[in-house]
Amino acid sequence: MVTNSASQKIRVIDSHTGGEPTRVILTGGPDLGHSSVGDQLRYMHTNHDRFRAAMVTEPRGSELMVGALLVPPANPTCAFGVIFFNNVGYLGMCGHGTIGLITTLAYLGRIQPGNYLVETAVGIVSTRLLEDGSVMVRNVPCYRKVKGAIIHVDGIGSVCGDVAWGGNWFFLTDQLPCPITVQNIDRLTDHAWRIRRAVNAQGYPEVDHVELSGPPSSALYDSRNFVLCPGKAYDRSPCGTGTSAKLACLAADGLLKPGATWNQESVIGSSFSANYSMEAEGIIPTIQGRAFVMADSEMLLQSDDPFCWGIGT
Repeated sequence: MVTNSASQKIRVIDSHTGGEPTRVILTGGPDLGHSSVGDQLRYMHTNHDRFRAAMVTEPRGSELMVGALLVPPANPTCAFGVIFFNNVGYLGMCGHGTIGLITTLAYLGRIQPGNYLVETAVGIVSTRLLEDGSVMVRNVPCYRKVKGAIIHVDGIGSVCGDVAWGGNWFFLTDQLPCPITVQNIDRLTDHAWRIRRAVNAQGYPEVDHVELSGPPSSALYDSRNFVLCPGKAYDRSPCGTGTSAKLACLAADGLLKPGATWNQESVIGSSFSANYSMEAEGIIPTIQGRAFVMADSEMLLQSDDPFCWGIGT
């Protein structure tokens, strides 16, 4: 006989943006107070990290799931606050996740086409829901920190790339072991992971994403990328913060003018369009893409479930 043990109910909406999932947690999350979203993230990390693991790791989630906990913003100009996290920790910003959040709020009828400010852990982003369902995200200021860093990678040799901030920290390189295709994902993952460990060991411990760039599949796009996320899963989308970091490098090299469109393709063939404006603190990228709601559900955290808080936690 199955009995109903004490359980906590969590309302979530799952969507995907260019193939990359976002799980928006609407109700049932921990009380993090009403300070800045950055402070709420730090409080969650210290006091409620097992909730993160329960929402996005197995058995409820997977290595590619990104969580987006809806929280009250501290800034009165913002309509919403959000904390992003994945299978191994927290994200400052998440472009595909912000698109997923706005799409989720539209699905719920909480917003209509228009402009909305969202407070994230690294600053305020401006979003716009368009009539066709696509979403524009005006990111936080982005910049290149290092041009042409030479990294010595075990099993590969010397790799040259840039270190840039796009809302998260990236190492970007166009030195590829093979073409950027779905068939080569295992090889690309191994290559990027080796680079990530070498980058961290050789002076850039802040870098947690690696972006490999190569030729696009067609003239519709400017580049195709493979982005390895902190937990060793690859981004199915073109990566909003990764595209922002790419624009910061292009702008610094004078290869893309303010306002010009950059069409970024992902390893699976999904795409974002992007452009940027110049500000004193860096470039301000705007990313446009579309998300699709996949599930509207209620999760249970049952007190007698041995894997309630995730496997390996």
